[in-house]
Amino acid sequence: MFKKKRVIRKGVILWMAVCLSSMLCVTIIVPGLLVKKIPNGEVWPPAPIEGTETQVTNADQGLMIPVYLTKQATVQTVPLEQYVRGVLAAEMPVDFELEALKAQAMAARTYVVRRVIEKDYSNMPVDDALVTDTVAHQAYLTDQELREKWDKSKYEANIAKIDRAVNETKDKILTYGHEPINATFFSTSNGYTENSEEYWPFKTPYLRSVPSPWDINLSSRYKESVTINYKTMLQKLGVPSISTTDASAKGMKVLAWSTGHRIKSITIGGKVFTGREVREKLGLASSQFAWKWAGSQITFTTYGYGHGVGLSQWGANGMAKEGKTAEEIVTYYYTGISIENAASFLHKL
Repeated sequence: MFKKKRVIRKGVILWMAVCLSSMLCVTIIVPGLLVKKIPNGEVWPPAPIEGTETQVTNADQGLMIPVYLTKQATVQTVPLEQYVRGVLAAEMPVDFELEALKAQAMAARTYVVRRVIEKDYSNMPVDDALVTDTVAHQAYLTDQELREKWDKSKYEANIAKIDRAVNETKDKILTYGHEPINATFFSTSNGYTENSEEYWPFKTPYLRSVPSPWDINLSSRYKESVTINYKTMLQKLGVPSISTTDASAKGMKVLAWSTGHRIKSITIGGKVFTGREVREKLGLASSQFAWKWAGSQITFTTYGYGHGVGLSQWGANGMAKEGKTAEEIVTYYYTGISIENAASFLHKL
């Protein structure tokens, strides 16, 4: 048996499960940090969705993460480490090396802990959740979805591997200057990662371009081609015309390359775009691309998959195959970082 004690600290309500038996341990739920508002009369945290419960004991719970499940249009609240488990299973192939999975687990945990600390509710469709289960934040799968994703014969082995990666990195986050980092990651590099300011409008000291040669031979997403109709391209780019034969002002010409060997700026039909703008407007896999006209069609060949900033997942797997540890992987892709315990940050909240 246990009783609940209401404690107010710095304006945040903490509900503490006080142990009255040696069989129970302290559980702390911090709703005030995780939501903008809690409707009157609503129980917090909400009950788990049927079929999504996992074997998590009181001792494992600690910080609770409210996740908006897009398909169900509801919020599921889960312990931090269970959330990391769901992200890891959704974001990285389970057949990757264990050390790569552990590196991804630390990045995923860092991402959500940083949102908690900074009270970051950006890109949320509802008020009572911290993250969604989509790539707008981090992809996330419930236990039920994992059972549907993997057939019965593979579920136990796969979830055991995922759990091992989570448990062996439990509470570990990535920091810079004793603050959780913006642990961005992506699928496949073009052979290099990118400086943050050459893709996004901000410079981050630990998001520096580094070589990532492993992706080239390992990832099936390294090189892809897509063909787009001329009129469709005009519409998506918002230009009146593009010369298919002349690389002058009305054609297509790369103006500058980034440190990570991606297109930094390009002129198309007399209008200047960043490589990121072209990639996003046309739905290309990468901002490093070449092109070839064939009548009214243009074929783009891309190198790499994703924005290119931070940890390359296929690069991490390549490093792990060479015997590198998770710690070596994350400190390679995130320049100058440290690895610390999340609890040392969260207990101050």
